[in-house]
Amino acid sequence: MRITVLAGGVGAARFLRGLRAAAPDADITVIGNTGDDFAPFGLHVSPDLDTVMYTLGGGISEEQGWGRDGESHAVLGELAAYGAGPGWFGLGDKDIATHILRTQLLAAGQPLSAVTRRLCERWQPGVTLLPMSDDPVRTHVTVELDGREQDLHFQEWWVRLHAAVPARRIEAVGAARARPAPGVLAAIGDADFVLFPPSNPVVSIGVILAVPGIADAVQAKTVVGVSPIIGGAPVRGMADACLTAIGVETSAIAVAAHYGSGLLDGWLVDDQDKDAVDAPELAGLAVRSRPLYMTSVATAAEIARAAVELALEVRR
Repeated sequence: MRITVLAGGVGAARFLRGLRAAAPDADITVIGNTGDDFAPFGLHVSPDLDTVMYTLGGGISEEQGWGRDGESHAVLGELAAYGAGPGWFGLGDKDIATHILRTQLLAAGQPLSAVTRRLCERWQPGVTLLPMSDDPVRTHVTVELDGREQDLHFQEWWVRLHAAVPARRIEAVGAARARPAPGVLAAIGDADFVLFPPSNPVVSIGVILAVPGIADAVQAKTVVGVSPIIGGAPVRGMADACLTAIGVETSAIAVAAHYGSGLLDGWLVDDQDKDAVDAPELAGLAVRSRPLYMTSVATAAEIARAAVELALEVRR
């Protein structure tokens, strides 16, 4: 069985850990969001790719859901002593080693896809991890701050401001000119089905789909998604702030309707949202309800198993 997954960060990584347990013999390819990438202190950081890599490779901080386990912050402390910023992004010492090597390899002319493959040689995540594109795509958020409209990198809005300042616009800058990374379209085309994990539908899945060619390729496949919204609230993070920015209600029904029946074939919702099963807005979709909180690898595996079973049920 070949499964391709479009992935953001923490929620996707935990789902993938469950998928790997639920389908141990499957050939799984993960297409990771790189719209969150940025360069603090001149280091190329790929937060979503690294979260997937560390989680599946056994090096993630389980408490945070991101960053390395057993981390220290001596380098960040030394930079702060120099008055160097940004001080709002918590790079750990082990994590910095990953970013130094990525930056070095990119500067030597290697594309991000090749660099990601090189980093995964150490972590052995048990999946093929591909960036959505080797071309730079950066998610920018337009806000009103200090009495004027400002364009911020997504990380500054998300981490420094905690998405507390309402977003007027969210844009994947560079997406229209980007090309899918090598292997991305083939992974989608060769897949038995495509899964959307419980990732942010705007700045994770939405940004991946914004790269020309990816949405068309996905649309031709059987697609099953897992709702990132439970009981009218994000499972984690601040996806509600992103949905509000694009005029979508924070609900399991509204997110599925946002993706649309032209993209989705099946949709998993939590039992709290079982009204979605018969919602007229989702006519044409196979909607199933079940507990969706990933409290352990075992519960994540049950959710992943349900997604696989639904995909096989509705497979075109």
